[in-house]
Amino acid sequence: MEEVQRRAYVHPGPSSLTLYTVINNRSGSGAHTALMISGSQRVLWDPAGSFRHPWAPERNDVLYGFNPNIQAVYEDYHARETFRIVRQSVTVSPEVAEKALRLAQEQGAAGQATCSITTTGILAQLQGFEGFPRSYFPVATMKAFAARTGDAGVTITDEDADDNHGVTFKVTRPPAPQG
Repeated sequence: MEEVQRRAYVHPGPSSLTLYTVINNRSGSGAHTALMISGSQRVLWDPAGSFRHPWAPERNDVLYGFNPNIQAVYEDYHARETFRIVRQSVTVSPEVAEKALRLAQEQGAAGQATCSITTTGILAQLQGFEGFPRSYFPVATMKAFAARTGDAGVTITDEDADDNHGVTFKVTRPPAPQG
């Protein structure tokens, strides 16, 4: 836990939840769901995700230290010629953000193909998301989030070749601590 604490990042904006949906450009079907939680620290709940970054320690599908630079790498990692991302955000109370963080940490690592169902399970337990529909399908989750929050989202595209998915990082030294 010491490594996780050392890498904590606190975003200066209001507490928020940001839903990421990765969508196949050919079929229109959802490929992945993740939830960025910004409260006392900013993390990414990336259930059964393949993203790794040397400066974002991961414990049971929660990536810590999710600062704007790592967020940009995450988005670039997923957006490519065959996939786009829809990013939707909603401001929440600090209490809701903390509960989301706690639920993500308690969830434990998610099994393959359970990214959306585990994320909707977390959302359904939060104030303002009561009765949120549980779904295995990322696009259905994205639509339900839009209906609940009013945020249709921002679409992120990139024409990078598919082989950029296996990004390799060279680490020379960690970034300076924030704050």
